[in-house]
Amino acid sequence: MIKEVGRLNIDDYKLLDAQVEKIFRNLDKDKNELAIKQISELGNTANYFVREELGKRLAPYPGKGNLDQICGDLLEDFIYGLRATGLFYFYYKYQDSPEHIIKTLEKTYETVPWESETICFEMWKRFPDAMREAMPLWADSDNEKKRAISMHGMENIAAKNPQYVLMFIGKLLDDPSEEVQKKISHILTQVGRVRPIQTYISVRRWLLDADETRFNTIWQTLKKLANIFTQKSKRERGNDFMSITQRTVADWRKDKNSNVQNMANKLNSVIRIRKRVNDKY
Repeated sequence: MIKEVGRLNIDDYKLLDAQVEKIFRNLDKDKNELAIKQISELGNTANYFVREELGKRLAPYPGKGNLDQICGDLLEDFIYGLRATGLFYFYYKYQDSPEHIIKTLEKTYETVPWESETICFEMWKRFPDAMREAMPLWADSDNEKKRAISMHGMENIAAKNPQYVLMFIGKLLDDPSEEVQKKISHILTQVGRVRPIQTYISVRRWLLDADETRFNTIWQTLKKLANIFTQKSKRERGNDFMSITQRTVADWRKDKNSNVQNMANKLNSVIRIRKRVNDKY
């Protein structure tokens, strides 16, 4: 029996492969109901890895059975595990067609949220051009979950294309959704770590006419960056992040804009406190 939790081992893979072979044979013999039953029994599990591996193994089916229709129906199933299995089937089958994967994600970002986020993360790594084209449309959605997931995984292009990421975030900066704000904070922190100059330039521009809500949104992110500044991590100290942050705070404290000044003073206070704590250890 395939394990119900945790990563799979070689015996689990062998059992899964054997079951998938049976499913393929039944599809070839037009025994669709039996094949669907077998898929449902395997996919109805709480184990994320079983759902992914099942979808992955179903994807290369070479026969004439209409597995696309069967897995398309799974996307609408009331059982979470089967919806996830269907999603992974289309993800692995259409690896060379990012547009097809994105269309599938439009059906699942709410109903299969964890797996949809995992795939979005990978899509930003493997198909950044397709995501840059599609995600601005998602960011304009009336659905807050769709707006939030439009940014998921965007940190994968932060080093090479920080301006795109910052412009994208800027358009959602005043979004009223808490879920969107959390995503903004996460992505902005990641781009700030790898491209601090561009990040601080954008942040200052956003602060100039910021209301209290926007100010607090930016503060939550910069507070994380301030904590990174004070970490005794060789990896963080090996780049120019620290010197840029220190220089930015000093410049902002002399800025004529009150929002920029206030933010600099808050950052300076956090950095000083954290450094005193670290110096004790």
